[in-house]
Amino acid sequence: MQKYGLIGYPLKHSFSIGYFNEKFKAENIDAEYVNFEIPSINDFMEVIEENPNLCGLNVTIPYKEQVIPFLDELDKDTAKIGAVNVIKIIRLPKGRVKLVGYNSDIIGFTQSIEPLLQPYHKKALILGTGGASKAVYRGLTNLGIESTFVSRTKKDDKFLTYEELTPEIITTHTVIVNCTPVGMFPKVDFCPNIPYESLTSNHLLYDLLYNPNETLFMKKGAAQGAITKNGLEMLLLQAFAAWKIWNK
Repeated sequence: MQKYGLIGYPLKHSFSIGYFNEKFKAENIDAEYVNFEIPSINDFMEVIEENPNLCGLNVTIPYKEQVIPFLDELDKDTAKIGAVNVIKIIRLPKGRVKLVGYNSDIIGFTQSIEPLLQPYHKKALILGTGGASKAVYRGLTNLGIESTFVSRTKKDDKFLTYEELTPEIITTHTVIVNCTPVGMFPKVDFCPNIPYESLTSNHLLYDLLYNPNETLFMKKGAAQGAITKNGLEMLLLQAFAAWKIWNK
């Protein structure tokens, strides 16, 4: 039996384990998907060595960047992103293993947001600076949209802080993507601190979160007439892309 899995910490909100095990059952695939909740990235190679039938892994918070030094190779787009969420495990002769890193977040995000984009969507704000935000940045760049990261602390000229978000900046940046966990269940009464009153019907607010179905970030955007979308479709598309990567 083939084995696939997810590394991260913590994993109690994992979507992948249910999705893949249901897929295996429905399609009569002789495989299982398990969670590897590792408290440190230094435990990563132990997972590989102790599971000789492991064919592929998903990677989630906080290891999308930390796992890269353990890998033998990165896909071209993934190298530009600097974050990995899919690992293909290639078994070589004499027990050797080759680990190749990919990013299916960029595939899921791009395919999900592209149908909503209009000609006036030229500039974006990306809320958050973690691994997922890097995939979003690369995806928007590929779609011809210029992006700026928004962080709690000032890093360099590519970054704005929340305090620097003036009505003028909101007006010119008509795509806003939330890549932070702010507003995720159970803390549903929270949202990123942006000037929502400056939003218009020209704005597109995309939240990578999908629990709850409509976050406070999305509700406040919709109240101003903005188009909103959660991250569930992206999640499904990136999972589908991961399966293709493991089996190509």
